[in-house]
Amino acid sequence: MNFFKNYHNSKSGFSIMEVLVSIFILSLIVLAVYSFQKDVFSMNRIISGSLTAQEEARRALKSMSAEVRTTSPSSLGAYAIAQTAPSSFTFYSNTDDDSFKERVRYFLDGTTLKRGIIKPSGAPLTYNPANETISELVHDVASAATSTFSYYDENYDGATQPLAEPIDIATVRLVKITIVIDKNSQAPPGPMTLTTQISMRNLKDNL
Repeated sequence: MNFFKNYHNSKSGFSIMEVLVSIFILSLIVLAVYSFQKDVFSMNRIISGSLTAQEEARRALKSMSAEVRTTSPSSLGAYAIAQTAPSSFTFYSNTDDDSFKERVRYFLDGTTLKRGIIKPSGAPLTYNPANETISELVHDVASAATSTFSYYDENYDGATQPLAEPIDIATVRLVKITIVIDKNSQAPPGPMTLTTQISMRNLKDNL
């Protein structure tokens, strides 16, 4: 009888220590799986955000190139280029195919590249700054030493240094736009640079 009693007790269940060890091991497994899934989701989110920012910048550069390329004198007869700076560029161009030239201003506001448009109005015609319509083009622009806008004269050969400040706007024939995107400077994949150069065909001297 004692033999059967001892045998029954030895097989009746786990000890407290065994239960605790099992819970500990299970917790480690759950934590590892959770951490792995969290890292995967985080990486997918970063990659997706990076691709979205890249596509946004490419679309912006495409539209900017089309408008800068057709830079021409304003509807009031003012020179085609109104202002040049490392973080902004203002010029005149017919952006909507009507009979007037709009005043176009690209400028960096914090980490956002924006576009301002002023349509001439009134009699006589004027470009009223109060009528400027501003839209956002590119977000998460990294604040770096690289100039967003660089300017070159007719001697640009692909390796020429940009014109130094103060710039004589009458000599500008080409604009290089550089956009550096970095959604999170503390996480991969790191800064991404997109650039394009646009020759203003209406200002060429060798036509």
